[in-house]
Amino acid sequence: MLLPRGKVSTAQLVQPLANGALVLSVDSDFDGCMRLVAELAERDGVYLANSMNSLRLEGQKTVGIEIVQQFDWQVPDWIVIPGGNLGNVSALVAGFALMKDLGLVARLPRVCVAQAERANPLYLSYLRDFREFEPVTARPTIASAIQIGNPVSRDRAIRAIRACDGVVEQASEEELADAAARADLSGMFSCPHTGVALAALEKLVARKLVRRGDRVVVISTANGLKFTDFKTRYHEGALPGVPHPAHANRPVEIACDYGAARDAVLRHID
Repeated sequence: MLLPRGKVSTAQLVQPLANGALVLSVDSDFDGCMRLVAELAERDGVYLANSMNSLRLEGQKTVGIEIVQQFDWQVPDWIVIPGGNLGNVSALVAGFALMKDLGLVARLPRVCVAQAERANPLYLSYLRDFREFEPVTARPTIASAIQIGNPVSRDRAIRAIRACDGVVEQASEEELADAAARADLSGMFSCPHTGVALAALEKLVARKLVRRGDRVVVISTANGLKFTDFKTRYHEGALPGVPHPAHANRPVEIACDYGAARDAVLRHID
């Protein structure tokens, strides 16, 4: 496994280490890792298991099928998907297309691919109606797993977006962090990449592309427990690019005194 040095959380790193995997910490970003692994596959026969592998996309199609199955074979109006290497969007749309071809559903959902503003080549291409696509140098973002400037599945993703009248949206660091925190208030524990998708959904609602009564599915790509540092720093007000976290919640320090505890509780519930 190749990972960009210093750009994945401790929890993400420790999982393959604990399972005995060879983990190469590469002095580069995700795009650099992608170039290396592609060369290893081409020259040395290393098996390529990421989204460049069509078999992986075949497996990912089942996500779309399971969504429809859980909705009693009704197609949602919208699917919102965080986008980095862009394998997920083409796979999900392929799953919906398969069901449509089989007559299991009558239509495709509309799809929104959500990118971090600091790693947004698909969004920039979308603004030009996909007439051209230019890779970018991805800047550091809290949504580290989608910090990708040259996604390998871009052509398939563009075809999928066009097939279902889709859109591409982006989210700033502050928008994605606040969206994740707002979702947490409802009992979720969202990763920053899911925060990108949630922030994009809010923008679609503001633009009236998503209307009241629409059924929307946001794809959550990781458990927030992999990103506890992200959560901690948000509530401490210490996240880069998020100077004013809208939902920061710090512990209230009080003396070991009944009156102080009572006053704090009553102020909270008042």
